[in-house]
Amino acid sequence: MSLLLLVVWQLLVNDLTAGSLIMGGVLGLAIPWLTQVFWPNPPRLHKPWTLLRFVLRVLGDIITANFDVAKLILGPSERLQPAFVVYPLELENDFGISMLATTISLTPGTVSADVSEDRRSLLIHGLNVPDEQELIDTIKHRYEQPLMEVFQCSRT
Repeated sequence: MSLLLLVVWQLLVNDLTAGSLIMGGVLGLAIPWLTQVFWPNPPRLHKPWTLLRFVLRVLGDIITANFDVAKLILGPSERLQPAFVVYPLELENDFGISMLATTISLTPGTVSADVSEDRRSLLIHGLNVPDEQELIDTIKHRYEQPLMEVFQCSRT
């Protein structure tokens, strides 16, 4: 987290000087230390390379989905099959569920609409869902399973 904050600080100030590096380092150390009380059960990163592959996959999916959604919107509206899908969650902690919901919403054509009170299902709206089970399987294999590996959070 500290390294990420340092990098974000450097990108914000857009200046690579000793002063900006020191300030970024101080903020990178101080912010996680000051906010640790708000994370009663902080996530632990177990497989960083899997996380990197996950991030690259999501970025690729966002780019691809932009073109797919553009084709759908510019085409005849009769081809669209919008639907709400109840997605069964294997993730059990709130952080993992939030990461999955955010990933789904970042991908054009899908949005996370709600999480059940028992945290066992996610309501997803898809712009074009010809096969609900295919959407569920795609999300499970492309997004949820890597998140479960990275943060080691699942119902067993």
